[in-house]
This record gives sequence, structure tokens and C-alpha cells, in this order.
Amino acid sequence: MSLLTETRKLIVPPRTAPGPSPLARAAVPPLAPGALPGLGHAGALLRDPLGFLGSLSRHGGVVRIRLGPRTVCVVTDARLVHTLLVALAHDCPRGAVQDTLKTAFGDGLLMSEGQAHRDRRRIIQPAFGPDRMGEYLAVMQQVTEERAARWHPGQVLDVAKEMNHLALEIVTRSLFDARLSEDATIAFHRALPDLVKGQIVQSLYPKPSLARLPLPVNRRFDNAVRVLNRVVDQAVNGRAPTAGTWTGAGAGARHTLPALLRAATDPATGCPLTEADVRSEAITMFGAGTETVSTTLTWLLDELLRHPEAEARILDELDEHLPVGTVPTPEALARLTYTRSVTQEVVRLHAPNAFLMRTAQVPVELGPYRVPAGTELLYSLTALHRDPVRYPEPTSFRPERWQDGGGTGRPSFLPFGAGKHKCIGEAFAWAELTVAAAAILRRWRPTAVPGSRAREVVWTTVQAHGLRVRLAPRGARSPRGRTSAASRDGDAAASPGNAVASSQGEPPDRCPFTGADRATAPAPATTSAAPTSPAAPAAPQPHTHLRLAADRHADWVVRHGLLTPPELPRYRAYALHELIGHAFPRTRGAELDLLVDMLGWFTILDDRFDGSPGRHPDEARALVDPLIAVLDGAPGGSPSESHTLLSWRELWQRQTASMSPEWRARAAREWRACLATFPAEADHRARGTVPALGLDLTDTMHLRRHGSCLYPFMNILERVHGADAPAALHAEPALHRLRANTADAATLINDLYSLRREERQPGAAFNTVIALQRAHGCTRSRAVHSVRAQVVRLQQESEELRRELLCRHPAGRWYLDGTRELIAGVLAWTSTSNRYLVPDRGRRR
Repeated sequence: MSLLTETRKLIVPPRTAPGPSPLARAAVPPLAPGALPGLGHAGALLRDPLGFLGSLSRHGGVVRIRLGPRTVCVVTDARLVHTLLVALAHDCPRGAVQDTLKTAFGDGLLMSEGQAHRDRRRIIQPAFGPDRMGEYLAVMQQVTEERAARWHPGQVLDVAKEMNHLALEIVTRSLFDARLSEDATIAFHRALPDLVKGQIVQSLYPKPSLARLPLPVNRRFDNAVRVLNRVVDQAVNGRAPTAGTWTGAGAGARHTLPALLRAATDPATGCPLTEADVRSEAITMFGAGTETVSTTLTWLLDELLRHPEAEARILDELDEHLPVGTVPTPEALARLTYTRSVTQEVVRLHAPNAFLMRTAQVPVELGPYRVPAGTELLYSLTALHRDPVRYPEPTSFRPERWQDGGGTGRPSFLPFGAGKHKCIGEAFAWAELTVAAAAILRRWRPTAVPGSRAREVVWTTVQAHGLRVRLAPRGARSPRGRTSAASRDGDAAASPGNAVASSQGEPPDRCPFTGADRATAPAPATTSAAPTSPAAPAAPQPHTHLRLAADRHADWVVRHGLLTPPELPRYRAYALHELIGHAFPRTRGAELDLLVDMLGWFTILDDRFDGSPGRHPDEARALVDPLIAVLDGAPGGSPSESHTLLSWRELWQRQTASMSPEWRARAAREWRACLATFPAEADHRARGTVPALGLDLTDTMHLRRHGSCLYPFMNILERVHGADAPAALHAEPALHRLRANTADAATLINDLYSLRREERQPGAAFNTVIALQRAHGCTRSRAVHSVRAQVVRLQQESEELRRELLCRHPAGRWYLDGTRELIAGVLAWTSTSNRYLVPDRGRRR
């Protein structure tokens, strides 16, 4: 029974029933709406290819579109695509896009059909047999390590370009035992875009003869074909030096793909294959084995930058099953189950084939649809792999969806095709992705250059453009898989098992962020030890200044009725004044008092939401709405006003006194967003849409970003400095990102330290560690490690942003330095404050 249940889970019901039906009853596929006179749907396809193709599934499993005078049927249902590729492969051969390459490069494996394709596949298959994989793995690792060794610390890497060169070199050395010159490598990559563009344009010509016209696109295509032929000739005829290569002495040319082809006989003629046949197959391997693999490697690195917890798990798994210094084997790769899940998810989310085509040579049926002879059939692997029916949260990176066999048998997952034309190098490609990524990540820790993340550029493939990373050497990792204390990862943590307190709620004996003993190591100065990391925060306020400010604040909260005298000792143990001392190290007098009073008022308000208002939206709004009304200029003076509201009126007046209208407007906006998070969280709890249970992690972080009160305190930097930051600086998108990073890092630090206390509260906690455990089903230690890694990444990215902004706005240095001091102060205080050791209290600062 359990086997039947699991089988049903793996086979997702199709959107449209593809069962056979009599031809007389089959339906004509519906026409997609929005066709324009003369153009049809060409404009929509060109403007947003992936969005347009992905939108068609709502109209049916097969949908007609018009591209100028031509009608094309788009197959949107994964099961129907599987039928097209397997059951109908003979009746629906490859279409016009492949015919363009056939004209240029000959009738190779990629372009041939029928018996010719079967014969050629039998000849080439031994080159990809299991007995050859061990040799290929060794050369994959060697080539990647050689290329990665050429990079240097601090170098900014154009990832797509480097992965293109790497993939080309792996194919050349593995299959051809050759080395291309640098000029040939550059020429190859420059020619590819013109080849792809020409392939698309020529496939859309109403008459093939138009490809012979001297149009610029045709000339560039023809030149690209000549360049690729020259490069392939160099690889086919010029072998690499034997010494030091994987083939070893005496291996000779019999191990290479060209040698295999030259020794074969064409079954159709009984004659040896011609040199044109050898070149045609070589070009197939260069094209299929370079661009798609390099693009996937680029997306893989981009996703790991966005998900450092996945990178950490990959490194841990490599340490366990593929120790440093060992040559990868097929058996070792089979044990890298999480790494395989990550690569599968990258391939799903970023399927390299934007669209592929077949042509119906005879009338065929696809499920309930009738397709006439001569119809061109188009399908998009990218759209299929982002189908929300088959992949919940389709645009989210979720490697766990592939674990425990979750991807086995999915007819909707077709990255290498299906049927007789399924990619012959599938095993080679999966191995290349794993081995190359492992070699790169073990040597280097990439960090994204601000504003330089990967973006989709669509031709026949979905390419990754724009990703640039700065390289830092990866620190030595201990046998347990974590980075040593001297690592540049900024993750010098003790074992995750010691990262949090026991389930009984005792105070943790080790810092949740650094793993250091809380009794002896109060706090790190910074979470990043990269060469460009910030210096240690400025020394906190002299103890006398802070102690007197704390005394004045205690008097203030009692005088305003916020606390009673008996409540003061427990409250004062939080040492809020020390947070202000760390975060605003040069502030004195009235400004110091204002900051301590602001933080104290917010902390007391926050504690109230651990009770009934935190679970009842009406109570939450009754508390917050009058506070927001103060920001909007509502008059006061009513005898019924609460102590919280009266003290808030005074604080708002003290904050805004003598400040510019622009600053007051910005401060009001930030406080309004901050206070609005209280009823929003209460509403989510009441409806049950809490983090990972109806509210995804991205939306949770957006909500809590403002709830940390870091934005108002970043505004206060300008008050204590005595001037507004430059208007041009405030207009910078990079500053908006820096401020968001600062707030997010503070929130995540808080989540690490308040974890055990929040678990004991009656309402659902908005805590990232808990949410990660729910969403991904991971262990507590893994979730803690992930949150720590995210804080490190945020701070590293923030340093890049500060450098970028400082170059353009040197007059704003004091503000940029202030954001660094603020987050460093949060970390220094959070690691020592007794607020996090007191049960059943608040959740924020």
C-alpha cells in the first residue's frame, strides 16, 4: 500500500487528460487570445518569451499561436510533451530551428532522424558508457582546478564568461584529449551568439532561400559557422600533450571521440565515416556540452549566493563523501544526494532550453487535440518546469523537493528530453555540474558584486548574464565540515548542537551566533573577516555617561507610567543603554537620553504584544492606530489617552525638533511602517498564516524588516550628526539595499538569541530559525547555521555597497559608517544582554 501511495505522489495528474480519442471527436487546439493583425502573437513572444509561453497553459494543453502568417501549436502540458517526444517521435521529427543547423553543419546526431539517427547513436554511445565515466571525472576535476588556480583573491569574476571557458575546456580535454588555443576559445564564444540569433531568424523565414540573401544577420551566421568549424578542426586534429593528462602514456588517440568515429563504419553504406561526419558530431558535442552546462553552472553559483545554507550543506556533504584530495568516482557522486538535489533544482528553475520544436509530418493526436500534418509544434522546458500545478512555489529555490526520490519518474521534468532523442550526454552533464561546482566552492568563496546578479536573457536558450562575483579564498575546513576559526567565511562557529540552549529553556552556554562561551567572550566586533570587512566598532560610551543615561531613563519610564518601580529591576537587566552606547558611540547629553528613551519605549511596547494584543488583531489596532495618528499630526490632550500614547507624543516631538521637513516626512514614514507590523503579525496569527504555514519566508522578511525599528534608528543618525545626509545619497538604490540589509541582519541576529524564549510563548513566533525548520523540515542546528550564514552574507554585501556609495558620495561617509556601527552594536549588545535570558518576554529589541 505504501508503494502505491508513493507512486501516486510521483505521478502528478495532468492538467488535461491526454488519453486517446477517436480522430472524429478530437478538438482543434484553441487559439490564444491577443493576436494582432499581421503580427499575431509575435510581439508578445518577443517582449516576454518565458512569460508569454508560461501563460498559455491556462488556455489548454495544446494552444495555437500565430507568428505573422504562420500558425504554431504550443504544447503546454508536460504529459503531452512526453507523448510528443516518445510515442510520436517518428511522426514528429525536429523542426525548422534544427534544420538551420543541419544545413550549416551536416546530418549529425543532433540533426539526424530515423534510422540514420539510430545508427549514429550506436556508434557514439560507447564514448558515454559507464566504463568511461571514471576517466571523465578525473579530467573534469583537473581542468576545473587548473582554471580556478588562475584566479586570485579580490578578483572580480565575470561568471558566465568563466563558466563558458571552463565548460569548453572540459569538453575539449575529456572527449577530444585536446587543448584549444586562447584565441580559438575566445573566437568560439564570440561566434555563439551570432550562431544562435541566425538560427532563430532563419528558422522563421517563410522560404529557405532567404537565408542566402546578404542580410547582416545571415552574414554573421555564416561567419559564425566558419569560426566554429575552424575551432572544431583544431580540437579534432590537434591533441593535447600526453604528459600530465588523464590519458596517460600510451593511451593514444583511441580514447577520444574522433578516434571512435574514425574507426566506425556507416551501416547504411558499409564505408568508414567521412571527416565531414566526424566534424558534424564534434560540433554537436561542442554546442550541446558547452553553452547549456556553462549557463547552468552560472545559475548554480547565483542560487548558492542567494542561499548560503545550501552552499554550507553542499560543502558538508563533500567533506563527508568526497574528501579533499580524492579523485571523484561515480560511486562517490552517487552518495552526494543533497548536492544532486541542488543541481536538479537549478536545472528545473533555470531550464536551459527556452523552446524547442517538432513538426507533425502526418496528422497526429495529442490528448484530446487534433493536429494537422505540417503543423509546427513548440514546447518550452522552462515553462513546463515552472508549472505551479506540478511544482508548488515554482519560482522558489527548493532543493528539498527532489530529496527522497522526489524527482524520480516525473514526466514533467525533461531537461535532457525523452525518448530516442534524449541527450546522450546526460550522465556526463550531471557529473560535470557536480565536479566543477565542488572544485570551485572548495577553493573560493564568491560574494556578489552589488547590482551584478544573474538575469535571464532568452534566445533558444535561457542564458545567465551579468553575474559578477568577488573572490576570497575559502578557509581550511575541519574534518567535521565547518570552517576553521581562521576562516574568511565569518562563520567560526562551534558545533550547531551547542548553538542554542537546551529544550528546558536554560540560558545557552555558548553564543548562538559565534559559538563562543558567553561567560568569557562577550561579542565579536564584526561577522566578516574578509579583507574588505569593517573595522571593529567604535568603543562604547564611557561607563559613567551610559550609567547616568540609564538612571535618567529609569526615571522617565516610571514618571510616564510605562513601568512601576517593582518592574524596574528586571527591565534594567536588559541594559538597553549599552546597545545605544555600542551603536552610537559618540552621542552625549540630550541626544543620548533621546536614543535610550526611544529604544526603551519601543521595547516596552513590543512586550505588550507577547500577550493578548499579539493574537487579537482588533486589540493590536486599538493600541497602534493612535500612535500612527500622532505621526499624521492628530491633535492630543484627551484625558483618556494611555501612558504609551502620551509618552509617544513627547518622544515624537523630541525626535523632530529642529529637523528638516524632508527628515520629518521620512521619519514618519519609517515609524508608520514599523508600528504597522504589530497588527499585521497579530492578523497573521489569528488567521493561521504564520511563517512557513501560509506566509512564505520572503514575505516574512519583508514584513519584519520594518518591525525591527532599525529604520527609525538609521534616520536618527542624521539627528545626532546635526545634518541630513546628502539628498543624492538618499536617492541611491544602493542605499535602499544597504538599509534593508542592516534591518534584516538585526532581525536575524535577534532571532538567534531569542529563539528558546519565543518557543515558549503562546502565539506563533515570527522567528526565522523556527520558520526554516517548518518550511524545509531541517534540523535545529541546520536552521541556526543557515541564519548565521545569512547574517554574514548580508554584512559582506553591505560592505560592498558602502564602498560603492562612498565613491560617489564621499560627503556621506559619516552616514555609511553609522549604519555599520549600528549593526555591530546590535550584535555586541545582543550577545551579552540578559533580555534574552528572561523567559516569556518580548521578541524584538
